[in-house]
Amino acid sequence: MNIATVGLDLAKSVLQVHAVDSQRHIVVRKQLRRADVLRYFATLEPCVIGMEACGSSHYWGRELAKLGHTVRLIAPQFVRP
Repeated sequence: MNIATVGLDLAKSVLQVHAVDSQRHIVVRKQLRRADVLRYFATLEPCVIGMEACGSSHYWGRELAKLGHTVRLIAPQFVRP
């Protein structure tokens, strides 16, 4: 898999992952439980991860940055469903 960008939708117990390659073709669409998120992203090559800025996004951003990923927090008014 050649993942360039990941969109991570944060929720209470299940997080949605949407990944695209450099040509913007969908590579991954899956649900992850909170316990599996860090394990999943540890297996990926460093990429850009975008997520909506909220209370828990700062925690996840720090943890994903420790794994070598570039994390971008997006203001809620600019996030589209």
